[in-house]
Amino acid sequence: MRARKTVFFMALFGLLAATACGGGEAGGEAADGAQAAAGGLTAEQLEKGIGPITKVDLGPIDEALVARGTEVFTLKCSACHKADERYVGPALGDVTTRRTPEFVMNMIVNPAEMIEKHPEVKKLLAEYMNPMPNQNVTQDEARAVLEYLRSLAVGPSEQTEN
Repeated sequence: MRARKTVFFMALFGLLAATACGGGEAGGEAADGAQAAAGGLTAEQLEKGIGPITKVDLGPIDEALVARGTEVFTLKCSACHKADERYVGPALGDVTTRRTPEFVMNMIVNPAEMIEKHPEVKKLLAEYMNPMPNQNVTQDEARAVLEYLRSLAVGPSEQTEN
């Protein structure tokens, strides 16, 4: 019986070793290594996040959208986020200077997949130890929250100059 288990485990190990060392083109190894380091995400996914938002057109700050975003943020986000201080989650007052608009919106509408797959979001989870819950924010609400966050990143005088 013991010999049978030994043969089984040796065969299993051989199979795993053979599949793990699968051949590939020599030129593709560096690209495969870079993509593996990025969690298998494309450069666009690393920049814009994972989710339905692929392009956001921004113009001057829209005060009506800021007002709507303020309401949504207060209702669904403020229990964990503050503008200028670490709370349950990171401070968001300057998030639009650090992340693309698409990334911000994808994090709002698709937090579970972002947490699971995006390396930067994984780092945030490791730092804050609290996963962002899905608040069932619509894309329109996320766009309004983005506008609110944009308004935090610029001073009042800059808002009127745009």
